[in-house]
Amino acid sequence: MPVEQWSDTIILAELADDPQFSDDLAQVSEQCANNPRNDVLLSFVAINHLNSSSLAKLLKLRKLVTITNQRRLMLCNVNAHVWGVFLVTGLDRIFDVAEDVPSGLASLQM
Repeated sequence: MPVEQWSDTIILAELADDPQFSDDLAQVSEQCANNPRNDVLLSFVAINHLNSSSLAKLLKLRKLVTITNQRRLMLCNVNAHVWGVFLVTGLDRIFDVAEDVPSGLASLQM
């Protein structure tokens, strides 16, 4: 279940480490461009590291979802190492983060 339309207005993506990470984000971006009514929940359960290219793609998706489409983007299942990258780069202040998929879905449905 890499990327699925979880409901009429929510895309749920279980991301994989690179090189699949880029393909997964591209698929989510395409779905958001085709249907601007989608909120997005990205599960980082399988992500062990992020590089600058991955961060750039994540920021590009954030811009599409939150600024262009005026929808919400949420991350979940972020491990301590990846969370450290978010803290060091200051990205922890611009991304909404939930503990797990059920919590993230509940937040997006409220």
